[in-house]
Amino acid sequence: MQKPLLPLLFAASLTLQIPAYAQVISSYGGETTQSGQMKAANISLLTLAAALDLAYGANSEISAARREVEATEGMIQQAGIIPNPELSTTIEDLKRDTRTTTVQISQPIELGGKRSARIAAAERTRDLALADLSAKQADIRALVVAAFYDVVIGQERYRLALSTVELAQRATTIASKRVLAGKISPVEETRARVAEAGVRIELAQALNDLGTARRELAATWGARTPDFDKVQEPAEDLPPLIPLPALMQRLEQSPLLARARIEVERRKAMTAVERSRRIPNVTLTLGSKRDEQVGRNTAVVGLSIPLPLFDRNQGNILEALRRTDKARDDLTTTEVSLNRELGQTHGRLSTSITEAEMLKSEVVPAAQRAYEATTKGFELGKFSFLEVLDAQRTFFQAKSQYLRSLADTHRAAAAIDRLLGEQFSATKN
Repeated sequence: MQKPLLPLLFAASLTLQIPAYAQVISSYGGETTQSGQMKAANISLLTLAAALDLAYGANSEISAARREVEATEGMIQQAGIIPNPELSTTIEDLKRDTRTTTVQISQPIELGGKRSARIAAAERTRDLALADLSAKQADIRALVVAAFYDVVIGQERYRLALSTVELAQRATTIASKRVLAGKISPVEETRARVAEAGVRIELAQALNDLGTARRELAATWGARTPDFDKVQEPAEDLPPLIPLPALMQRLEQSPLLARARIEVERRKAMTAVERSRRIPNVTLTLGSKRDEQVGRNTAVVGLSIPLPLFDRNQGNILEALRRTDKARDDLTTTEVSLNRELGQTHGRLSTSITEAEMLKSEVVPAAQRAYEATTKGFELGKFSFLEVLDAQRTFFQAKSQYLRSLADTHRAAAAIDRLLGEQFSATKN
């Protein structure tokens, strides 16, 4: 009879080793030090809009994309500059009396629209950098939204774990009193303590997950440690479910799709640059020739034109044409991929919303009522503690499943946000 009780007694002893988090933790926004003491938590309440502003202003990836846009301005400036003239001098014969000195200046003259083609290509490169910036902002926005709701759900899960610990403590107290009164076996009290130890472990896990979520959110704006206390929970738990055809229309303005289109235009512009190089430039030379022997200056005028007999830039033109074709293929691939991904993500969002709504409105309230009724019935001697444990486990699982569905819902909404390049969660139809 004693052997089966040993595991139960060992598990019950965990309650003496796990700290009472409800007493130690003054705010779930704090950080735990190695000594187990809590650091002073900030008093700020972070909103989703504030988190997005912080990420837009301080995220290093967005900053790098902005630098690239600034760099392309220099590219455009350089593309519009005409070639520099060249000054040269030639001395014939080193003897002073018979020496001839020629000084001339040569100016390359670009033909074939090379300068305008370069400028157009540079401008398309700037457009591409702007599209990259827009896509990166959409990525970071989706990342912030997902991380923000992870913290929201982490806070809710932590509160759930705290309340479950309180309920488990109540059940343990009731069981202890009934054992002292001789109404139930001591085994029931042991089971109650084992259950309490389990929910305390869940509380510790919830606290750890919340800390991880807070650090992930703070990392989106480059903070090494969370610089906020907790986040403000949005008024609406679930994002709206916009019909898929409406989202497909909005997908036409997607930053990823816009970037693929701009890449096609940039490749066309680079092809125009290579074609302009088929026409050789003309070099105009003006100068003066001094003949010391006769003591006279002679004007020098020259014109230099390369003969495109062999090199007509045909290899570079072919390369540019094939890269343009590749960009068109990439555009088609991007369109198909985005449509497929949007359809799949919309399906996940629809399923998650349906599941979360059903859990919130039906399953969780029913499980909570059953648990509360079973606990009261146990206190009055109408139910066994095994029935209390079963009801408690059912309630906790239902609530945890709801939180998982809620997290999946917001992750799907954030993924659609990234694809559309707009704040989907704030857009209603």
